[in-house]
Amino acid sequence: MHKLKRVLGLLETTLYGIGVILGVGIYALIGKASGIAGNSVWLSFIIGAIIAIFTGLSYVELSSMFPKAGGEYVYIKNAFNRRLAFLSTWLIILAGALASATMSLGFAGYFSQFYNIPKILIAFSLILFLSIINFIGIKESSKLNIIATAIEVFGLFFIIFSSINYFGNVNYFETSNFGISGIFSAAALIFFAFLGFEDIPRLSEETKNPEKIIPKAIILSIVISTILYVLVSLSVVSVVNYKDLSNSDAPLSFVIKNTLGENLSSLMSIIALFAIFNTVLVTLIATSRIMYGIAKDAEIPKLFSLVHKKFKTPYFSILAICILSLIFVLFEKIEYVAALTDFSLFIVFILVNLSVIILRFKNPNKKRIYKTNIIFALLGALTSIFMLFYIDLEIIIYGIILIFIGIIFYEIKNISLNINF
Repeated sequence: MHKLKRVLGLLETTLYGIGVILGVGIYALIGKASGIAGNSVWLSFIIGAIIAIFTGLSYVELSSMFPKAGGEYVYIKNAFNRRLAFLSTWLIILAGALASATMSLGFAGYFSQFYNIPKILIAFSLILFLSIINFIGIKESSKLNIIATAIEVFGLFFIIFSSINYFGNVNYFETSNFGISGIFSAAALIFFAFLGFEDIPRLSEETKNPEKIIPKAIILSIVISTILYVLVSLSVVSVVNYKDLSNSDAPLSFVIKNTLGENLSSLMSIIALFAIFNTVLVTLIATSRIMYGIAKDAEIPKLFSLVHKKFKTPYFSILAICILSLIFVLFEKIEYVAALTDFSLFIVFILVNLSVIILRFKNPNKKRIYKTNIIFALLGALTSIFMLFYIDLEIIIYGIILIFIGIIFYEIKNISLNINF
């Protein structure tokens, strides 16, 4: 059987993390979040970052213990059992497809400013194109990621510097009509903006010396992204009323239009396209790799663990994630799909943080190149539980339905073990 090819270093893996983190949170969701949190939206980003760093440190420890593409599946299986590991991975795969769909719709929102094409058609085309890039190879995807990440970081600095003269114009602690609750509700939505650090361990089998490189890339990507997020969120509310910002499909372009004029606002939309394009690419890659990882462990048909002879990529897993993402595009509502993605990942993050605690007692002699404080792991679990209370009941109900579907699928699979996939 062919194996994945190890070609990624610290720069590539860190940029993968930064690229996927920076995309949607700023370029597509900051408008919605500002409407909920008001001028205090920057606090929502800080809350999201704190939650991310607690859980990120758990990923640091576990990825140094188990440098496998299966990521969370491997961690939870070793700490708990195969059933819970499968259910968590089921949620991750759904969350990855949901995130890809959400981001492709964000891309369509910006693209439709230039060409009058239906948003669903744009989103479909993006997912299909990037799935082909994913199939061609990880080295080619990495080069594209580096270019796109550089462009999106430039775009955020462009926002910050164009807004400097407006700093101090507003009360940065002013909330919306939702008050303090709005800050936390926005943080639940904004946490979607930090998703991406958990994708990095899924590149372990394509990374050189993953036990050391993957943990470093996780920390660097979270820290760099947080600094940029806070600066940009302070910038946008300094320039535009948060209520007006919340009504814009392209919030950062709207800000540039108010600072530098119509022509340069179009440039911002182009940069936003690169950012979201990049995030969809990395998400499709990471989600297909975890599907590949669990297929290797026979949790799903072995077909999904097959690696293409020439391109060294898991082509059946790539195809499956592509199709699933296309289906979720039909939901259309960005904030709705983002919230369902958050629900899925909060559940997974609870289990990942608990895995750190359990493995300290269950497998204390396992080599850990990096270790988090066990208190941080507990805080990661508790904050993830806390954030569930700021997700709409309707979303939670849909999430529970997805979990039950996963349970049914797992039990049917066990009954059918005599079938040779």
